[in-house]
Amino acid sequence: MTCMKGEGILIVAENKKARFKYHIIEKFEAGIVLKGSEVKSLRDRKVSITESYARIYDGEIFLIGMNISPYQHAGVLNHDPTRRRKLLMHKREIQRIAAKVREKGFTIVPLMVYFKRGIAKVQLALVKGKAEYDKREAIKKREAEREMRRRMRFK
Repeated sequence: MTCMKGEGILIVAENKKARFKYHIIEKFEAGIVLKGSEVKSLRDRKVSITESYARIYDGEIFLIGMNISPYQHAGVLNHDPTRRRKLLMHKREIQRIAAKVREKGFTIVPLMVYFKRGIAKVQLALVKGKAEYDKREAIKKREAEREMRRRMRFK
C-alpha cells in the first residue's frame, strides 16, 4: 500500500489506464457508501477500478463497475462484488459535474481509491477521451524519457 505521509492518505487502488486513455479536465474527491465486508476487502487491496465509471441518477452520483472481491471471512453476510456504490458529494458539486457531463464527450472515471484518516474515499475525474494519435504521442514521450534516463545512468 502506498502511503502519503503527513496527509494521512493510504492509496488502495489506482486507475493508470484512465490517465492514458483520457484527458483529465478536473478532479474531485468523494466518499463511498460501503458495507463492512467491503471495507475489509478494501483494506486487503482486493479492489479493481480499471473498468469503472460514475453516473448521475436523480441528483445522486454512483460508481458503477468497481469490483471489490468478497471478503473471505464474511460468510453469509458478504456483498455483491460489482454492485452500484453511492458516492457522497455536495449537491452543488454534483450539479456542476452533471452540467459538464451533458456536454459531448465528457465522462466521469475514478482515478484512485484510498483511505484518508481511516475513511474510504475515491478520487474522480471529469475526463474527455483521447484520440488515437494522442495515445501514440504519449507512448513516444514515455519511451524517450525512459531512454534518456537509461543514457544518463551509464554516463
